[in-house]
This record gives sequence, C-alpha cells and structure tokens, in this order.
Amino acid sequence: MSVPTKVNKRELIKAQLRTRGISLSQVGRELGLKPSTISSVLAGARSLKVEQAIAAALNTKPELIWPERYPK
Repeated sequence: MSVPTKVNKRELIKAQLRTRGISLSQVGRELGLKPSTISSVLAGARSLKVEQAIAAALNTKPELIWPERYPK
C-alpha cells in the first residue's frame, strides 16, 4: 500500500467527509471562513483551527490525518 500523496490525501479527506454528509464548504461556513481557506489547508497550508474542525468532523485527531505536521 502506498502512502497517500497530498492530492490523494485531499481526495480521501473529501470523500470521508462526504460519506458523513459534510462538505468542505460546510466546514468553512461553520468556522466563518471562505472555502478557499479550507482548500488551502488541504493543499498544505497550516491552520490549527481548520485542521481541528476537519478532524472533529471525521471523529479523529489532526495529527492522525497530518502526521507530518505534528512531529512527536
């Protein structure tokens, strides 16, 4: 099994959100942010607030989604 690339990880996150009936736009609205801000985080930008919101929507922790962003 290969490690997901940024593009693959982004699509995987979006798919997992969709299975829960949640969109990236919805996450952004709940945070009062533009969809482009949410997309930029999935593309590599850092935002603890957005990472935590996405992780919460997926019932997990940000460091499990983005381990490269959270070194031990």
